[in-house]
Amino acid sequence: MNYHPIVERIKGLLREKKMWFETFEHEPVRTSDEAAKVRKGYGLRQGAKAIILKIKKQNRQREYVMLVLPGHLRFDSKKTKKVLGARDITFASEEDVLEVTAGVQPGGVPPLGNLFGLKVVVDEGLLKNEKIVFNAGDKRYSIAMKTDDYVSLVNPIVQSIT
Repeated sequence: MNYHPIVERIKGLLREKKMWFETFEHEPVRTSDEAAKVRKGYGLRQGAKAIILKIKKQNRQREYVMLVLPGHLRFDSKKTKKVLGARDITFASEEDVLEVTAGVQPGGVPPLGNLFGLKVVVDEGLLKNEKIVFNAGDKRYSIAMKTDDYVSLVNPIVQSIT
């Protein structure tokens, strides 16, 4: 099956770093609920949901940022604004997501924002899991990995954003 090239890039990176991971090929999923149903052995709380935001800073500077949170939660915009020092935050449009991620479809974006040059903010609640699982660049392909390895690979800002 043909997947977005980022799938192989992620697997190659995990192999290179000698990090444990497992993969899942499945029907296309977009929501965390749909994904939890096709990833055997993993629940909604272990799903790492990646959201790309467009933020405006106090100095009117604009940038894209990735939030990563447990699949069963939503981010709190007040907390998120404070963590990011943002005046305003909005969801990145589908066109923005495609541009920022070199063509990864919304719903397939992996929580490895560092691969796209994005600042990554992870909700501390996600890190309570021993393992996390996420769409790895395609809505039909997921990867599970150890949470500690994820943190060392991405080096995210860890805060309460839910």
